[in-house]
Amino acid sequence: MKQKLIQLLPDKLFLFLKGYGWYGDFRSWNEAQQHSIGYDAENILHRVKTSLLKVKNGEAIYERDSVIFNTIEYSWELLSALMWIAAQNKGYLHLIDFGGSLGSTYYQNKVFLDSLPEVSWNIVEQPNYVKVGIESFQNDQLHFYTSINECHQRSKEKMNTILFSSVLQYLENPYEILKEAFDYPIEFIIVDRTGYTLNNKERITIQKVPNKIYEATYPCRFFNEKVFISYFEEHHYKLLFDINSLDSANIRSKHKGFVFRRRGNA
Repeated sequence: MKQKLIQLLPDKLFLFLKGYGWYGDFRSWNEAQQHSIGYDAENILHRVKTSLLKVKNGEAIYERDSVIFNTIEYSWELLSALMWIAAQNKGYLHLIDFGGSLGSTYYQNKVFLDSLPEVSWNIVEQPNYVKVGIESFQNDQLHFYTSINECHQRSKEKMNTILFSSVLQYLENPYEILKEAFDYPIEFIIVDRTGYTLNNKERITIQKVPNKIYEATYPCRFFNEKVFISYFEEHHYKLLFDINSLDSANIRSKHKGFVFRRRGNA
């Protein structure tokens, strides 16, 4: 009887009753969107701003996904990759953080970044995030732009790295964004905290966010790892090494990252 009642529930209500995690295997991004409840974008922005201001002002240690933590949970492999790239460029790190919120990864690693002779951390985000970022967080190292092109046009430095951390899987057309990045002479590309299926078949799911973070459900993609890496190789990027990820999911998948280098620069 319980199973029959569940089958009668509208899809969105059924999803609402489920716990945190990833669900479904949808035929298209649009279909997944139709079954998603969505999220309150302005509410999330406000929560992220409030939490990160505490970090910036020394009132908190670490923020991730708008949640405050008492200790920093480092991704040591990502940090090692950033410092290694800086070492290849005489200590300079000029980076685009695509979808970098208001600077979560920057503040997470700031104590190490401050040891470098020169850092330019440039976040590409939605216009409402860019507005808040410029007003409340921008400094000599941290800058905000609405597109990769705007960053290249307005930044004083030549970018040598672009970071995609837990962002490509939430884009309807991730390969188009990657193609835009490929159009510029960026030497290194880091992809971190990204999910891949175990059967080499791309899967589009709906992710339900834990309520302690915020109430939201939205489409999330798990990539075909072979196709994903091949796309970089087709555009003249060589895979240097993998990065282990802190993330995991409740479906058969793996989360990991990669560091790519543009051929001709090695």
